[in-house]
Amino acid sequence: MEKIISSNRFSAQPAVPESYVLPPEKRPGVVLPCKAIPVVDLEGLGRDRTELIRQIMKASQEYGFFQLTNHGISEELMEDVLRVAEEFFELPEEENQRFKSEDPNQSCMMKTSRNESVHFWRLNLRHPCHPLEDHVHQWPQNPARYREVFGRYSVEVRKLGLQVLDLICEGLGLEAGYFRGELSQHQLMSLNYYPACPDPTQVLGLPKHGDPYTLTLLNQGHVLGLQVLKDDQWLSIEPIPNTFVVNINHILQIISNGKLKSADHRVVTNSNVPRTTAVCFIHPSHDCLIRPPKSVVNGGNNRLYRDFTFKDFMSTYIQDTHEENDPLQRYTVRS
Repeated sequence: MEKIISSNRFSAQPAVPESYVLPPEKRPGVVLPCKAIPVVDLEGLGRDRTELIRQIMKASQEYGFFQLTNHGISEELMEDVLRVAEEFFELPEEENQRFKSEDPNQSCMMKTSRNESVHFWRLNLRHPCHPLEDHVHQWPQNPARYREVFGRYSVEVRKLGLQVLDLICEGLGLEAGYFRGELSQHQLMSLNYYPACPDPTQVLGLPKHGDPYTLTLLNQGHVLGLQVLKDDQWLSIEPIPNTFVVNINHILQIISNGKLKSADHRVVTNSNVPRTTAVCFIHPSHDCLIRPPKSVVNGGNNRLYRDFTFKDFMSTYIQDTHEENDPLQRYTVRS
């Protein structure tokens, strides 16, 4: 098989290497930017909390996605993390070589593709970021500002993510603080770099998938690329400055007993400019028992999912996603 392209050598490719070319039936078509994805203004929390929660719940039920404005994190920090991330991916290959490993126990790891037959047009660095003091020493030291910038950002995004989960908790009628503790014990930072591509019609930056965690907060910058599947149609999420894209994950769909939707999404590339994104995933502890609470399934609602641990779900999620199977299917209660 053709070797996976590494580091910034993507930019030197005059044509798409064969190992990155998707079969014709899996290639992205033309999808126009869509303004239908709901935009939720968090500033409304101080004016009408009930209405804000209604907007979040409606978007989470219908789309599984919404864009969050006036979230309290400075535009300077939002821009700074993308700038520092881009600096990291543009370092000479030898500078970030130590983060390229097949060791699953290495916590800070750089990857180029997660598929062994057809590769995806992206570079990725991911590492845990909560509690900060347990992980920051394993993060990159080059660029020099990496640890300082991403340390501040991780703390701020966690506060925001927990605030959103508290609002969803209230919308589901759960006891206050239900998502605090084991269900949000960990946080993962994932940085993506999608280089400009010679032919975006032949590749994907990321394939169709749903996120296996609790909640995702995406800082997608200014470049178009994220697409969401709704009613069997791909919708392209147009970037809004200083805005987070928030999406419901599989664990949250299960805890809500299917009331909230974990939507499939993918990433396309473009031929003009690279795209850098910073993603924060909030997720349960490995041994956390995942189950819909009794208050959600009471009142005649049939329980849709059986009990399982997050650790077990992650092992089957990887296999099911690789085989393009629905990762929730094996946990669905048979009627």
